[in-house]
Amino acid sequence: MDLKQAVSILNKQLKTKKPDKFSSTWVLANAPRVYRFVRLNLRTENNQIDWDRVTYRLDRPFQKRWVYYQGKVAKKYEDKVEVDLVINRHRPKLYVLMAPITNADKRRLEQIIISLVRIAQKGNLLAQQELCHWLSYVIEEWIDRYSTFAHWRGYDDRIQANIEGCIRRYRYTGCFLGYLYRTLEYSGRGLVPLQKFSFDDPVLDGSKTKIDYFVQED
Repeated sequence: MDLKQAVSILNKQLKTKKPDKFSSTWVLANAPRVYRFVRLNLRTENNQIDWDRVTYRLDRPFQKRWVYYQGKVAKKYEDKVEVDLVINRHRPKLYVLMAPITNADKRRLEQIIISLVRIAQKGNLLAQQELCHWLSYVIEEWIDRYSTFAHWRGYDDRIQANIEGCIRRYRYTGCFLGYLYRTLEYSGRGLVPLQKFSFDDPVLDGSKTKIDYFVQED
């Protein structure tokens, strides 16, 4: 069995059983071959069972039904080795954290981020710090690129709080960046811009300015 076959079997079982929610325990009971394959062959950099690699590939309707169990509130600790194992594994491709180009780059970006998220959820403060460092670059690009994010400029403390909140709450095994984007989009409504702008300010590659996108109503 390989990963593609495991995902196919699990998809079929989910279509047949139609559970409202499912977890690793459900997989063990309803698709034991898949469970054994994942337990033996799919491991994170820190030797945890990597269910994210499986659930990410499931049919979209089933992805959000996955329950990522977490026990009691995690005790805070600092372990640089856990973080380094993730960073070193992806070191040749770390540029994707700042400038993903292809779809493969974007997938690698998500892999790195979710790996660090899972470690941070265990309580590793250094993993959280690493995430906040890299995600700040991503958010800066959103602020520069999207007008709906422009009002976030200057609200560094609130951005940090939203990142940390997303890390704590994240359970879905899909796109963490999409979750963070929507969170900032919704929570940013009503923010008063702290920095003034001019209609002569450049947009995107600088070939146009804000006035080029301004439409005056009759």
